[in-house]
Amino acid sequence: MSRFGGGAVARSGAGFLVVGIAALAIGGCDGTEEPEASAAPGEGGREELSPSPLQGPQFEEAVQEGDAVLRVVFVPSSGFAYEGEGGELTGVTVELLRSFARFVEDAHGVDVELEFHREEEWARFYDLVRSSRGGVFGIGNVTITEERREELAFSPPYLRNVATIVTHEDEPELSSMDDVQEVLAHLTGLSYPGTLHEERMETLRRERLPDLRTVEVTSNDELVGRVASGDGYFGYIDIYNYWAAVEEGLPIRRHGAADDASEEFGVIMPLDSDWEPVMEEFFRAHDGILGTEWYGALLGEHLGPELARLLDDPEG
Repeated sequence: MSRFGGGAVARSGAGFLVVGIAALAIGGCDGTEEPEASAAPGEGGREELSPSPLQGPQFEEAVQEGDAVLRVVFVPSSGFAYEGEGGELTGVTVELLRSFARFVEDAHGVDVELEFHREEEWARFYDLVRSSRGGVFGIGNVTITEERREELAFSPPYLRNVATIVTHEDEPELSSMDDVQEVLAHLTGLSYPGTLHEERMETLRRERLPDLRTVEVTSNDELVGRVASGDGYFGYIDIYNYWAAVEEGLPIRRHGAADDASEEFGVIMPLDSDWEPVMEEFFRAHDGILGTEWYGALLGEHLGPELARLLDDPEG
């Protein structure tokens, strides 16, 4: 599975995909440098970056027009939104949105085209969707919380998550949260801004490790890389990121005593979006799309059967 490296747009209908790739250079606090754009090898298509809020048609407008270009913002993530062997954008959440597009066409007679916008930094991704309008969707494995419902619309949950603590494999196992001081106090915590993992790290500092040193990271790849370096780091990550790291042979250890299986992920939309009921209708299709053979096969194909089973029943 390949990873992405910048901001981009990919336009996709029900049966084809065109990917445009551009490098996104993040400047200092006073602005963003002008990016240089280049097409993906062997692919054509319009290239575009998404530093500003996006706007897509509302569902009511799409029905009246008979077609719609919906904007989908994604954070690159192994298994969920990644570049396949042929260079195509794919993954669990990408294919879920493509299935949604087909559903809208079949159920409501609207010809839907998806325009994918890549955002490397999760906090920027979240803010971009929150500040956008209308037919804009975000797939970044966003945990559904009541606080976030005050500023975003959510789809029904498409997956349950397990959050866990990871260290280098040479560190001793954390057998109980009562042993946190002994096992983790000498390490530096990695904090991922804007995520619930950042909140977990602050709770850990407040309740158990008052002298904890922390540094910020901007991606799961950076977090995993620092932990695997053996330079004395630990952090919270989602279980699928841990699983992907192990599959790649990285020397990291999961500490099951810290597992939190209370989260559910949803697709996010701007608060003014009228697509939320349509998304709910899609999830109810076929007596619940998450219970279909198609969805089970989708998880297995992109995550692997063992991880798919774990995420389907994290407490089982």
